[in-house]
Amino acid sequence: MTPAAHTSHSAGELFRLVRAGRAQSRADLARLTGLSASTVALRIEELISHGYVEETGQGESRGGRRPRVLAVKAGGSIVAGVDLGERHATIALLDRRGEIVASTIDQVSLLDGVESVVSEVWESAQRLAEEAGGLRIEGIAMSLPGPVDSRTSRLLAPMRMPGWNGVDVGEVLGSVTSLPYLIDNDANAMAVGEFLERGGGTEQLVFVKAGSGIGCGIILDGAVYRGFRGVAGDISHVALHNAPPVICSCGRIGCLDVVASGAAIVDALKEAGEPVETLDDVLALAQNAHPKSTALLREAGARTGEVLATIINFFNPQTLALGGRLAAADAFVAGVRQALFTLCLPMSTDSLEIDVSRAGALAGARGVGWELLESILDPARIDEELRVA
Repeated sequence: MTPAAHTSHSAGELFRLVRAGRAQSRADLARLTGLSASTVALRIEELISHGYVEETGQGESRGGRRPRVLAVKAGGSIVAGVDLGERHATIALLDRRGEIVASTIDQVSLLDGVESVVSEVWESAQRLAEEAGGLRIEGIAMSLPGPVDSRTSRLLAPMRMPGWNGVDVGEVLGSVTSLPYLIDNDANAMAVGEFLERGGGTEQLVFVKAGSGIGCGIILDGAVYRGFRGVAGDISHVALHNAPPVICSCGRIGCLDVVASGAAIVDALKEAGEPVETLDDVLALAQNAHPKSTALLREAGARTGEVLATIINFFNPQTLALGGRLAAADAFVAGVRQALFTLCLPMSTDSLEIDVSRAGALAGARGVGWELLESILDPARIDEELRVA
């Protein structure tokens, strides 16, 4: 059965209303669906017996007995959300309410290859679940630092990921774990995590992940906008006007990623004779008012803002959230702001909130984990489970 085939009479649909916060009691459900109290009671008992819903206390009386409050049961089952970076993997365990119950950051290397990295991350997730009280992992989701075809979960010409191009990472993840899985681009996952952190009220949001590379995720009407193949928001290969003649991995010259990313700043400082190896080294220099690093960070922000200006004018979002390690540098953020207020129409920026990410380092892991929960807790899937039970 597909979600479109649902009616408000199904147990799965009643669960959706509880999960969305639209109903907190059996009376609420009867009022919203038009079902009889006895039918609602029967459906809720099914959901309770299968571990989807629990009673958490008593609500306010509306003239009769105080109703028993219904809520999604957190239970002992969790999903693992993994935000995979070039040199690290951030792992978060989410209960069925979407709350993070445990998290960790492991060092990994994408150069080790797909199967090795996936196996290493899976072992870490299992260890974290055991340390958190022997929780059962019922699904695993992973965000990747490269374009992902949303129809196939294959990586599409990722930068800095040798050996990963064209790989169906979802197939590998499913094979290693034997669990339901989900694969997404890291900027999309971070956009979801930011949306959740802001309480779901910012329905038009642009999230920029600025770290070793640069990416962008878009929330449109409260959901990720992916485009036809899932690569909407990939700003890394936008060619900049008057950019240095640096050749990009795509074969073109002057793409945003090779002139404004963290990796580009590290390379520029190395060429200038500065003793830096990583982006963290650059940020440490900037914190000590190192003029060259500060200037390069501000320039990178301005270059990024130049690309974002077109997006802001076209999309007119409520919020632009800046995430990733570059967003920790005041000079980078200042460069973005300056470019936007110079290049955007006033009507696009008058009410625009330009803010550093509130979700922080767990944005991607939380976001991709939530996306998997949306699939696992889909009303149609729940109804099917109840039918065959």
